[in-house]
Amino acid sequence: MALSPVPASGRPTGHPLGPSSGRASSTGVAGTAVAPLRGARPAELPSVHGALLCVALPALAVCAEHGQLTGEGPEGVYAAGRRLLSRCVLRVAGREPVALQGRMAAADRAVFLGALRVPGDSGPDPGLTVERTRSADGTERITLRSAAARPLRLPVEIALGTDLADLGAVASGRAGPELTATVHGTGLRWTGDGRSVAVTADPPPTDSLAAAGVLRWEAELAPGGTFTVRLRVHDDPAARPAAAGTGRPGGHLLADAHAEGDDPRPGELLRTSVEDLRALLQRDPAHPADVHLAAGVPWRCGPVTAEALWAARMVLPLGTRLAVTTLRALGRTQLSGAGPESGRIPGPLRDAGPHLPPRCTGIEATLAFPVVLAEARRWGLPPADLEELLPVAERSLGWLRRVAGANGNGLVPDPGPAGPWRAETQAHAHRAALLGADLLDACGRPGGDALRDTARTLRERFRREFWLDDRAGGRPAVGRGQDGRTWPHVGGWAAHLLDTGLLGGGRYAQGLLDGAETEQVARLLGTPALDSGWGLRGLGTKEPGHNPFGHRAGAVRVHETAVAVAGLSAAGHEKEAAAVLRGLLDAAEAFGHRLPEMYAGEQRTAGGRPVPHPAACRPAAVAAAGAVHALLALAGIRPDAPGRSVSAHPLRSAPLGAIRFSGLVVAGEPFAVRVGRLGLGMVEEAAEGLQLGV
Repeated sequence: MALSPVPASGRPTGHPLGPSSGRASSTGVAGTAVAPLRGARPAELPSVHGALLCVALPALAVCAEHGQLTGEGPEGVYAAGRRLLSRCVLRVAGREPVALQGRMAAADRAVFLGALRVPGDSGPDPGLTVERTRSADGTERITLRSAAARPLRLPVEIALGTDLADLGAVASGRAGPELTATVHGTGLRWTGDGRSVAVTADPPPTDSLAAAGVLRWEAELAPGGTFTVRLRVHDDPAARPAAAGTGRPGGHLLADAHAEGDDPRPGELLRTSVEDLRALLQRDPAHPADVHLAAGVPWRCGPVTAEALWAARMVLPLGTRLAVTTLRALGRTQLSGAGPESGRIPGPLRDAGPHLPPRCTGIEATLAFPVVLAEARRWGLPPADLEELLPVAERSLGWLRRVAGANGNGLVPDPGPAGPWRAETQAHAHRAALLGADLLDACGRPGGDALRDTARTLRERFRREFWLDDRAGGRPAVGRGQDGRTWPHVGGWAAHLLDTGLLGGGRYAQGLLDGAETEQVARLLGTPALDSGWGLRGLGTKEPGHNPFGHRAGAVRVHETAVAVAGLSAAGHEKEAAAVLRGLLDAAEAFGHRLPEMYAGEQRTAGGRPVPHPAACRPAAVAAAGAVHALLALAGIRPDAPGRSVSAHPLRSAPLGAIRFSGLVVAGEPFAVRVGRLGLGMVEEAAEGLQLGV
């Protein structure tokens, strides 16, 4: 099985932590590589978890809570992975404002509030407030507001600077010195390495000191009056990616969903998650019409990934357009021809934890492709899009059948023919076979029966090879080697064994496990060894190699936690589902409703807070989409747009009280559903002609 090139060590390159990190190839904003110099000692990633990140890709602003851009660490304004502005320091009457508050006003905008005592006043009360609003593209509005009883005349200066460093250099500590500015119109201009950037001001400054990078004004404020300066960053058009001039992707790709109810937190989390998802949308540079989600900011904003596909699947209730464009972008990378690898989607290797070798994200994407297409059809995918993408799904399913039958045992190895066989990969393959068979049958294409045979063989073999009996009721193994070796370590990955998928008539596909095994997995997921109180750990606390900060060794991954909430809910294990959902909701509140892709799996304590993983992206596609997925499990929406029906199967325990979801999309039309305090669901809005059920 041919794979994307990787180093001889078997670990991917491209992440700023260096080859030893074992994480996937990472890229900066709009595809700029975030990587250390070849042969250089791996550097620690600069911390961004205390920063405010304004995101509207390919634009990004990293700001400290005080609002000043000091040029330290990753602070600055970026476009397409290049730092356009690293320093923007405001002084009024020779002093920096006292920072009072910095907060996100929207996914792409932050607001900072500061204050200053008026010169000559002897009391402690500030007579001047300073409000700064900064957007992801570097546009900034600075307003001075006087509360003094007398007119004020104050000198205002803004010190600006840039190194024009790329994000990879910033991440690995290799950013160069600041460049020397020249006067440019109503502002300043910097040129270096064949690139240039300018900052213009309105009103024009009364004085400019290019050598120091300083713009100056004389602000006159009447009692109760204001003085406002607007800054705008202009990057070099010649340095932009090919698609940068086509503008931001439209918000129509994701519906404006809302949640309201007894608990206000789901509404805040859903609103923030939708905003973040829209901010993470980016265009394929070679095909500007195709839009997909960046995996995360600021470190993973490169080409379309398996995470983008999983995220598109989890937000199908917000519309099918994002799924279509993501599938189209991935489909173009699919291997063609008549060889054994035809139908596979290439992808880099990704760390799989302390026990298993790296896994292939391309195999993950290949198996996810027909699943997302099949479920998008249930949510209302237009026939023209289905017809375009169906051949790609058929080739993916053909690859699955060939690989599963290659060694006669029906299992799918990952990353190569020599294995190992991973439980998570078998879950993906089983789901792809069943949903793919349903898809082919519905479209009048052959191959459905053969895929169901593949799923049956895989299911039977999985129960024999992967289920380990013990006195506690048994457990699934995370992997098996072709030499008979077994990896028995349990972690949050087991949630994927409960993730099935939608079939016709609002039915779920049959899972890999039988009823007793499903119940045992639900029990394991609910134990303190796996449930940290903030979400599910990637590896249980009792397992060897457990590390609360390990990407696959104990950290909480939002994707797995969201899959667990939905899977437990669908399987009828409401108690466990509700506990995991509450933990995730509490973690989201602690993170200001902007969840990182992963955070430490430390046990929750009274008064404690979840701790972010130092290398985690925030916002991240699977985290924001996972929040949507987990919240909508409360309503249990099961659409069948081709069958002209939709039903709701809410959690009867109503763990968050009454809740109403609106602004969703089923069959291309608005959809709203309410769940009462007694756990009874009611569809309040739906497309005309849909048969409704609860």
